[in-house]
Order: sequence, then structure tokens, then C-alpha cells
Amino acid sequence: MDADELQLQLHRTWSIVESFSASFVALNFIGGVRAGIFLGLLAGGPAAVWSSYIISMIFMWITAAVLAEICSALPLSGSIYIWAAESAGPKYGRFFGFVVAWWSTTAWMTFAAGNCQTTANYIVSQLAIWEIDFPGGVGNDNIKWRALIWAVSEGVLLCSVAINYLPPRWYSAVFRISVALYMVDFLLCVIWLPIGVSRTYGFRSAKEVFTMTYNGTGAPPAWNWILSFLFTAGTMIGFDASGHIAEETKNASVVAGRGILTSAIATGVLGFATTILFLFCTPDLDTLFSLDAPQPFVQLYALALGRPGSVFMTIIAAVGLILSTSVAIVAASRLIYAVARDGVLPLSGWIGRVDSEKQPRNAVTVMFGFGALLLCTILPSQVAFTSLISAGGVPTTAAYGLIALLRLTLTPNDFKSSHYFLGKWRKPFYLSAVIFNGLIFATQISPFFFPVTAETFNFACVIFGSVTIFGIFSWYFVPEHKWLRRELVLRQMQTANEDPVGSETILDLPSQGAVHRIRPDDSKITE
Repeated sequence: MDADELQLQLHRTWSIVESFSASFVALNFIGGVRAGIFLGLLAGGPAAVWSSYIISMIFMWITAAVLAEICSALPLSGSIYIWAAESAGPKYGRFFGFVVAWWSTTAWMTFAAGNCQTTANYIVSQLAIWEIDFPGGVGNDNIKWRALIWAVSEGVLLCSVAINYLPPRWYSAVFRISVALYMVDFLLCVIWLPIGVSRTYGFRSAKEVFTMTYNGTGAPPAWNWILSFLFTAGTMIGFDASGHIAEETKNASVVAGRGILTSAIATGVLGFATTILFLFCTPDLDTLFSLDAPQPFVQLYALALGRPGSVFMTIIAAVGLILSTSVAIVAASRLIYAVARDGVLPLSGWIGRVDSEKQPRNAVTVMFGFGALLLCTILPSQVAFTSLISAGGVPTTAAYGLIALLRLTLTPNDFKSSHYFLGKWRKPFYLSAVIFNGLIFATQISPFFFPVTAETFNFACVIFGSVTIFGIFSWYFVPEHKWLRRELVLRQMQTANEDPVGSETILDLPSQGAVHRIRPDDSKITE
């Protein structure tokens, strides 16, 4: 048992492999590129896509460094709202902790449901490949079609949740299998896809890839280009997952922060390579935008590799998305568990309980119930579901930027105990993260198609505003002794600021009110 073990009830058996894999699999670099590259091509064309990706890589790595710094000092479940609370200091910590708890929980829970629908889109797109007529036609205006999407999505969610009930040591294999599968998917795209393209419709020229622009949004030219960041930055949001499993990771103060940094770097590099590859391997834009399957990449694979090849690549992509959804449920359930552990949720005693394997399976069950209900909104209106899911990335971006802003303005000199303390670079990094995430936030709440009509209005701003209001109301009405009390914020900040060598560390168990004092050499522990 290491010193960190005393402040938690969860198992602690995972290592750097699982910590890295948690964020890397949740990010799903190749799935993210496949899902979003069409948005990038509509907004600015190929020239905007590759140039915006380079900018996004640099600033997302800076953002990851900011989060790794505070994660190392505070490796706790529910990490991101704890980081926000501690970044704000004891005076404002409780307020920002409530708001970011609502933001992050909403983001991760909707992300899991959105992944399920994305997986369903891959599967049902095979109907278009095999030219199978669907009763009433393929389209969101057909209730039978929406029912099919809903049924497949619910099945994917059930599979993803079932994986979460595996014991921790078995789930460790899920992390490794997921990473291996993504690399197989990547290598198939690098080797097999170019061979198929060379034998069919042919590659795009370097001039088309690096200089061609396009405006498919109707936005003014400058903003049309900026909207390409929806794709490029969107593929790198979610590296905080390593922090959510920090209490289950050995030597978490070092490993969790390293997981955030390495996953962000790996996702950026591999995602950029995949983007360049796809820019050369896609057909001309007129042909590309005429593909009408729910997931056009399935048709693109059929054009380049034939029907059997398309089926094989669809299976690889769908299994990868199921595994990514499973990891998203891991992150979301740990957030739910952390909030419930402090007694703030209804049925907190049940939700915050761990089983004999020291896993929060009741929180996983809550996650399943929420995801299943959210997917039901597909039935009355696909637009409603799409609006909810599109708003899922907004709170995470806002949380990244807010933490950097709070560190810059309120606690710029704290958390020196971090193994990833940024030193003289901290203020430039904080400022850079604030500006860049502010830009991404603006694109996420902006309409994508212009002129704006009732059909093209982006409800993300409304949903984000509602979630923020709920967070403020919770802060106002939930008694301070119930959740994120001032003395807890102070104790955690003292822990984060103490010299990790030669000092005594104060750790708090909020659900039991216990304070443990641990000597650095573990030779004596008093309570």
C-alpha cells in the first residue's frame, strides 16, 4: 500500500499502461479523424484542415501540460472538478467546483451516448453499400429508421457497459487490446487504403491537399476557416481521462500526469498523420460530399477497397468505438462516484459504494441508465439528440480554459509539489491555454451553417448555459457541509503545496471525516 491508498476506497492496481490507455482510447485518434474530417473539409477545405491541425496540436499539448501539472499535485477521482476548485483557491473554490462538476459529468455522459450512435451509424451504413432497401427510406424523417438507429445504439451501450463489470485486472487487458486495435486500424489505413485508392479513383495531388480551400458553411471566409478547428481540436479533447482513474493507478502523482501528457502527444501525432493520409486518399470534394450514408467513410472504403473490404474496416471501426465508449463510461462513472462519495447525490450511499473488487459498479449502473434514457431522444427527434450530443464537447473545452484562467489569475504560484510543475513557463502556458480553449469554445457554440435558420441553429449554447445554471443553483442550495466544504479545499491545497520530500502530507477522506498524516518514509502512520 502506498501513501495515496489511504485516501480512497477504489482498487489501486493500474500502472502507466492503463493510465496512458485511458486517455488514448477515449480520444480514439483514428475514429475521431474519420468522424470529423468532413466537417473540416466543409470549413476551409484541405488547406484549413492540415494547418489548423498543427496549431491545435501545439496548443492542446500546452493545455495537457497545464492539466498534468495540477493532476500530479491532486491525483483524485472526480479530478477535473477538484482541479477547478483548487485552482480557484479556498474563497471561490467551492463555486467553481460545483460548476465544473456539472460541466464534466455532462460532457462525459453525453460523450458515451454519442459514441454509441456513431457506432450505430457505421453498422447501418452497410445497408447503403449492399443496396438494401429500408422500409420508408433511409433518413431521419423516417420513424422506422430512427427506431433502427436507436435499437442498435442501445445494443452498443449495453455491450460497452457490460465490459465495465469486468474485474480490474481483466479490464487492464481491455486497455491493451484497444490500443493494439487502434494501431491495426491505423496500419490498415496506411497500407491497404492507399493500395486500393491507387487502383480505383486515384490520389489527390499535393497542390489540392496543401493549397485548396473550400467554403461549404456559408460563413464569412475568415470564420469559415476558423470553423475547421471544430474538427482539428475536437479530435484531441478528452485527455483528462487519465486523471479520472488516478485513484486506481499506482504512484498516481507521477503516472496520471504522464498519462495525460503522453496520450495527448501520441493522439496529436498519429491524428495528424491520419489526417494527411486521408486528405490524399479521399476522392474529389464533389464526390466526397455526395456520399449519403450515415457514416460516409463506409462508402469511401467501399469505393477504394470494395464491399468486402468495407465490411472488414467497418467491423474494425465499430469494435474500436465500442471499446472507446467503454473507457468513456469508466471516466464518467468515476466522476459520478466521486460526487456521490461526498453525499451530494440522491441515493449517494448506494451510488458511492464499491464492490468486493473495489470498483464503483453502482456508478456504472447509473451511467448505463442515463445513457439509455438519453438515447431514447432519438425516437421523437434526431435533431434533439444531435443537439444534446454536439453540446457534449463544449463543457470539457470550457473546463480546460477555466482551470488555466484560474491558475493564471488566482493561484499562479501554488501546487509546487507537482512533479510536472511548469516553473517559469507556467504563466505563458496558462495564458495560451485560456486563449486557445476560448477560441475552440467559440467555434463549438457557433452555428456551422449560414445563414442561420431554425434548422441550423446551434443549441449547444442553450444546453451549456442550462447546465451552468444548474451548477450555480446546486452551489447555492446544497449545504456546505455536504460537498466541497471550505476546510476540504484548504487541506487539499496544503497537500498540493507541500514539499513531497521530507514533509508530512495531509490527506482527507471527506465521506468519513478522517484526516491521515503520513510520514514520507511510511515508517509511522497516525490518524
